[in-house]
Amino acid sequence: MEWITQPEAWIALATLTALEIVLGIDNIIFISIISGRLPESQRNKGRVMGLGIAMISRIILLLSITWVMSLTVSLFTFAGHDISGRDLILLGGGLFLLAKSTHEIHQSLEGSESERKQSSAAGFAITMLQIAIIDIVFSLDSVITAIGLAEDVEVMIIAIMISVGIMMLAAKAISEFVERHPTIKMLALSFLILVGVTLLAEGADYEIPRGYIYFAMAFSVSVEMLNIRLRTRVSEPVHLHKTMDIEP
Repeated sequence: MEWITQPEAWIALATLTALEIVLGIDNIIFISIISGRLPESQRNKGRVMGLGIAMISRIILLLSITWVMSLTVSLFTFAGHDISGRDLILLGGGLFLLAKSTHEIHQSLEGSESERKQSSAAGFAITMLQIAIIDIVFSLDSVITAIGLAEDVEVMIIAIMISVGIMMLAAKAISEFVERHPTIKMLALSFLILVGVTLLAEGADYEIPRGYIYFAMAFSVSVEMLNIRLRTRVSEPVHLHKTMDIEP
């Protein structure tokens, strides 16, 4: 626990916590949409358990630093590109996100009422399994970032616990907001498709700066917030006050 007396460690903790929250945005969007398929009485439990799985998977990966770093070692070469274990995980996660997001968009736009009800009755265990799969993919980059920023494992674990705790507090509000506004949900699904394509590109050794991705997301959300505000103003009832002249 010598790091407690080191200012550098506290700076690393604050920086890493902020980065973990930013890197967890796509994760919390995915969890919010998937848990929305659960019965209403199980949604909050699903969100909390999903984020708990994310926290546990990140801590386990942190405690397996040697194995995580070995994932960057090339396993074989394909089409002139070295493919590592990390690349395979990113490719698999990207394909999973693309398939899941496309399916959700199709259900929202073209699915019949009976299909939507059947999808909403998805089993709790299946939902948790889907969240666990994508959590591993999102946790991988998060852990590699943590290893590069902090030297003490204790600092990394505390940063992960704080960031997940903050996300747990915000998860319900985010999920309810997404459910109340169908256009926001469609925008969030589009973000997941964008993240899926990014994961596929990174798995194929084509680096896409995350700053561009987050800027595009923030800009799109800002425009949609203006649209929601505009629709709210237009839908507000207009009260007409008729003045009656009373002759003496």
